[in-house]
Amino acid sequence: MFEAPHVRHLTLAELEAALPTALTSPTDEGTLDLIVRRPAVGRRDVLDAGELDVTTGLVGDTWNIRASTRTPDGSPHPDMQINVMNSRVIAMIAGEKSRWGLAGDQLYVDYDISAENVPPGTQLAIGAAVIEVTAQPHTGCIKFVQRFGVDAMKFVNSAQGRALHLRGLNARVVVPGRIQSGDSVRKV
Repeated sequence: MFEAPHVRHLTLAELEAALPTALTSPTDEGTLDLIVRRPAVGRRDVLDAGELDVTTGLVGDTWNIRASTRTPDGSPHPDMQINVMNSRVIAMIAGEKSRWGLAGDQLYVDYDISAENVPPGTQLAIGAAVIEVTAQPHTGCIKFVQRFGVDAMKFVNSAQGRALHLRGLNARVVVPGRIQSGDSVRKV
């Protein structure tokens, strides 16, 4: 997957102006809007449905073989198994839904994932599965900058951006099960 050269990145002022609309996601029951599997570096498969597994995360995703700088031995970090991003935020940053997967997250939800609404330890039921929000921060990286711009990175990594989890959050699977686009997202 690559960034098309004609895509215009939003400025910090544009992102800040659009934020109030992006923050109108439901706090009690939301919706799973998109599932994206990462079968190889740079590849994204948009799925209508998927399986969440306590050992491998999203079945077919490469989380379980990706090295992590946050573990002593470089193994995949168990608290970074599933990446979740708010769909209204990614829509604001990326524009077209076909570009959401560039962010690198597996689940995109229309649900308030702010630290206030879903602190670490919160369990979220999605379809037949349950994930648990972890304390591992989810921040933008160089790929995020390349795909969405420096201002988008500054925006999501600001103090407000981190509190609102604008870049998303990390989670782990605690109850395996089938998920599909359109499933409800709610606290257990």
